[in-house]
Amino acid sequence: MNRPHRRDHNSVPLGRRVAELRAHRGMSQQTFADRLGKSKSWVDKVERGVRKLDRYSVIREIADVLRLDPEVLLGSRQPPPTAPSLDGVDAVRAALACYQLRPQRSGTAEQASRQVTHAWLTYQHARYPQLLNVLPDLLDATHSTRSLLVSSYRITAAVLVKLDHANLAWLAADRAVTAAGGGATLTATATIAVAQALRALGHHQLALTAALAAADTADHDTVRGTLFLQAGLAAAADGDRRNTHDLLDHAATLADRRTSEPDPHYTGFGSVAVQLARSLAAHLLGDAIEAVQRHEHAVRSDGWRRLPPEHRAAHLIGAARAYLDIGDPTRGGHALLDADHTAPAEVRSRPVARTLLAEIIQRGPAAADVARLATIVGLTRQP
Repeated sequence: MNRPHRRDHNSVPLGRRVAELRAHRGMSQQTFADRLGKSKSWVDKVERGVRKLDRYSVIREIADVLRLDPEVLLGSRQPPPTAPSLDGVDAVRAALACYQLRPQRSGTAEQASRQVTHAWLTYQHARYPQLLNVLPDLLDATHSTRSLLVSSYRITAAVLVKLDHANLAWLAADRAVTAAGGGATLTATATIAVAQALRALGHHQLALTAALAAADTADHDTVRGTLFLQAGLAAAADGDRRNTHDLLDHAATLADRRTSEPDPHYTGFGSVAVQLARSLAAHLLGDAIEAVQRHEHAVRSDGWRRLPPEHRAAHLIGAARAYLDIGDPTRGGHALLDADHTAPAEVRSRPVARTLLAEIIQRGPAAADVARLATIVGLTRQP
């Protein structure tokens, strides 16, 4: 007697596997959404493949609700896409858990300011392990100067989002708002970190509301523009196409009137940043082809190379996902290689990039350079 055909578990899209396993557990989409703390619309989009599961922390949460190992969702042949342990995260967590008065430091405000500038530059060059090592001391050194402390918490939140510690990032961002003490400019810059953390947690409506409220009071175009970008991306993640375009248009207007003035708040805001946000927004709204087209236009623009390496590499990771979603893993792999050449830690330390690289490897024979990268980051073994 012929045995029934057994479907290859790895050939089933991740969203469909989630749907099948949810149904097998006897859960409706609404029940599943409630247990995850998400909306029913979010679950529906995941199961239909409109929204991609590219954060290992989210995959782990889904697996917990379904009462199974995350590798069952990812497929038995796909290696766990966890990043190598970065010991500095524990020290940062301990620093954020310190509520007592900090000892008075002997350094001057000028020295602390130089430390903050160095930390921003370290972040912009995506040197995340080095940055984690200096953050606890930086929080100590800046605790008596409000503007510097806000910057320290912003940097802390930003790197924690990168490393998929979104809850800890939200704590750091909230501390930044508290440290701002109600000052309009400082509160607005701190809210950039809040919006980023909330988006990483999937709380898109909260991120949208926070960003817009701060944008109303921000008195610097780069800060207002960045808040509009955050709000626009939150709207896109929530499927609100009209609001997305309106908010990104507001940001574009601010970018168009910006001169070559300095960026004292380290926002990276400008016309190219808006172009990259439009590409990401298109992808979040389910149009990967438009996302790729906007990406290819943006990277040919004059301002692309003037963006910090972190920003360029992070965008290239998003572009790699878009290429994969239009069925082009080859160009997706090339985009990841470009990201690795631009800022290696973006690919080698971030779970989202490792998840994506694992998926590209799983799709079939990869280019030699992509296979080599997978070996370097520990996803495959040296033959």
